[in-house]
Formats: sequence, structure tokens, C-alpha cells
Amino acid sequence: MAHENIEVNLPLAKVYELMSSPVDFPKFMKSINQVNKINSQTFEYVTEIGGEEFRWTTNIIDDLRNTRFAWITINGNLNQTGTIRFTPLDNGTRTRVDFSLDYRTFFGDPSEDVAAFIANLSTTLQAELQAFKEAAEAGTLNDDTEVSQEATA
Repeated sequence: MAHENIEVNLPLAKVYELMSSPVDFPKFMKSINQVNKINSQTFEYVTEIGGEEFRWTTNIIDDLRNTRFAWITINGNLNQTGTIRFTPLDNGTRTRVDFSLDYRTFFGDPSEDVAAFIANLSTTLQAELQAFKEAAEAGTLNDDTEVSQEATA
């Protein structure tokens, strides 16, 4: 499990708006290729690890506006859970984002590539949060293109 945080120079309501829709995750999370909205609470994720495609469906289990956003996997070939917490800083002019993310296989030991992906999750998540911060502060996160990232391995 990875627990990372970042401080964003935007008001909490704006940061929450930009980060509380899983369909926007691929804009700043290079580890996720696509997220499709099935309904207001259910989303299908798609990614590739080591040349193998992974698909899983999540349900939002907690959406406390401007405070917390969380989801769990309900089916698929990769198990992902996540929680994002939002904390106002400096009288609401800045926001701290605490992001917890966990991946597991449903059955058996992960492949070598999946095990490496999980082992590097903290580094990947920190790079993705930095990409989010830069794009959000620049006002480019709502563009239709992915945000460029330089993640360390």
C-alpha cells in the first residue's frame, strides 16, 4: 500500500473537483490507461502491466464532499482500493491531498511485473501527485490530453 501526500496551491473545493472523478485519473496517473464511468458510483479501470491488460470495476464507497473520496474493487483481474483525503491549509487558499492506494491480485502470487509495479507504487504515486499539482495549478488539468510526467523508477 502506498500513502503519499502533496500540497496544492489551490482552494480545497477546486482540488476536490479536479480529483474526485475517476474518469480524470488517467490525465495525471500514468499507471492507469483508461477509466470508464458505468454509473454514478461504478467505474471500470483499464491498464497494462508487463504487456498484460488488467481490467477491474470499482464502487465509490465514500464521497464526503471536500473531505474524502474512497473506492473498492468489486470485480476484475486486479484488486485496487483507494482513499483521497483533502485538508484545507492557509485559511483555505491551499490544500493538502493525502492519497492512499493499494493493488493486490485476487488469486495467487502476482507475476514478476505486477510485483514490481506494486513494489514501486509509492514512487509512482508521488510522481503522479506531482503531475496533478503542476497541471491543476497551471489550469491545464481539464484539457483532453494527458499531463506529461517524469516518474522515477
